[in-house]
Amino acid sequence: MHVVVCVKQVPEIQLVKVSGDTLQLPAGAGQVNPFDSYAIEEGLRLREAHGATLSALTMGPESAQAVLREAASLGIEQLVHACDPAFAESDCMATARVLAAAITKLGSVQLVITGKQAIDDDCSAVGAALAGFLNWPQVMFVKKIESISETSAVFHRLTEDGYDVLECPLPAVISVVKEINEPRLPSLKGKMQAKKVPITMWTAGDLGVDSGAVGPNSPTSVVSHRPPAPRPPAEMLQGEPDEVAARLFDKLRQAQVI
Repeated sequence: MHVVVCVKQVPEIQLVKVSGDTLQLPAGAGQVNPFDSYAIEEGLRLREAHGATLSALTMGPESAQAVLREAASLGIEQLVHACDPAFAESDCMATARVLAAAITKLGSVQLVITGKQAIDDDCSAVGAALAGFLNWPQVMFVKKIESISETSAVFHRLTEDGYDVLECPLPAVISVVKEINEPRLPSLKGKMQAKKVPITMWTAGDLGVDSGAVGPNSPTSVVSHRPPAPRPPAEMLQGEPDEVAARLFDKLRQAQVI
């Protein structure tokens, strides 16, 4: 079984600033998208339990190699980087198109695991779009892999009021939520060994990706940026519990909340 984990380089969100209409990103290599850490961990557990071959895949500039090195420090030995200036400014659909081409080029992949969303754009669409480009079944927001074989798997999919249990044929694409596991931390030895792991680099030409469908030519583009509106000042209600409850009820009714 060959499992591919998709990882994304994201900036440290607390350091991102918006000045006027300009988004100012912090310098440096950024970090692994936190939700992708759960995907990495689940891939490692599948390898430990079933002897799966495990690859980490990312798309991005040269600095994105840092997230592949982090995946390698945890034990992933096959690293693939889709890197081409044509990919810059790709939206979620264009990103999924590139990742699908890379997975197809890898060949003989039974399962692709992504995090449920990326913290920089929160679009939560790459996993589903990736399955669409591959023409594979998809199960999003997986909280547990109950069982898995070469041809099928049983997943627990998180819902608003519980979870569904689904049997899905493989190959397939899944996204995972943080309830699925507790990600491990890399060891010092792992970090040192990760520096020596080779990274396979593929360009748009290597993947057969039309540059007219990615980067600035993506289906969507960001028109402007602005910080969220500041929260209005809070009003503290003081007094005896019954009195406070009555006043709160009146205010909520006046605001037409209830």
